[in-house]
Amino acid sequence: MNKIKKTEDFPVGKFVKRSLKPVVDAYYNAAREADDVADCASLSCNEKLEKLKNIRKDFCDASDTIAGKLGKIFAKENLDYRLFVDLLEAFENDAKGQNFEIWEQVLYYCQYSAAPVGRFMLAIHDEPPSTYMPAETLCAVLQIVNFLRDMKDDMCKLKRCYMPEDLLQKYGVWKRDFCLSHETLGVNLLKKEVLTRLEAMLKDAKILLSLIKNFRLKIELGVIFSLTNIMIKKMYESDIIAQKQKLSRFDWMRAVVCGMCLAFVTRKKSCSINLK
Repeated sequence: MNKIKKTEDFPVGKFVKRSLKPVVDAYYNAAREADDVADCASLSCNEKLEKLKNIRKDFCDASDTIAGKLGKIFAKENLDYRLFVDLLEAFENDAKGQNFEIWEQVLYYCQYSAAPVGRFMLAIHDEPPSTYMPAETLCAVLQIVNFLRDMKDDMCKLKRCYMPEDLLQKYGVWKRDFCLSHETLGVNLLKKEVLTRLEAMLKDAKILLSLIKNFRLKIELGVIFSLTNIMIKKMYESDIIAQKQKLSRFDWMRAVVCGMCLAFVTRKKSCSINLK
């Protein structure tokens, strides 16, 4: 439920019923295509923007391209085109390069780079509007977790930094510090503050589990919450500059068990509330 390419550690669409697989796969493929353009180090800014413009046109025209096939599905299913176009806006901003001055600007960016994926999943499951806000919060957490995980690659390879200037200045961090071989004291303190903020956001988003009606989606969200908690703990305890953190097979097994338990518990709570 956030920027597709950078959330592959999280099970977006892994638990949906078979009839929804084609639309989820089409969304994934189109988003991946656009993301690859935005992250291509060999393309200039203008070249990236031109390619992204063509992807947008293909989607809107429902042509016989990767994005066009998604456009055809959106038209057939009467889905809001903003669920994909907002993603393209985020990719366009990535192509141009941008700096965030304050934390709130990072969260605003996530409304385009991550929230559309969550809204898309809610839309294809006909979930109620009450799920939108906590889903956006969860998507922002997933996006920022990946910012931290990919911080070194983003800075060294793409000259891209998603950490806001106010936090960099607070801890005396230079952007070049993200290209070192290990965390400086400032980077470590910045990381811990960001992770603390993410933990609070994740706690606020957890109400989403009790609001979701579709049980398969509830399981998926339970697994995502579990995996996110595991990843945050890994980042607290490790040097994220020295080594990019990854989820192990054991992490996945543990998260699936915990996620299913969360889904069953929240389903029982939802049923009891509905009966009152």
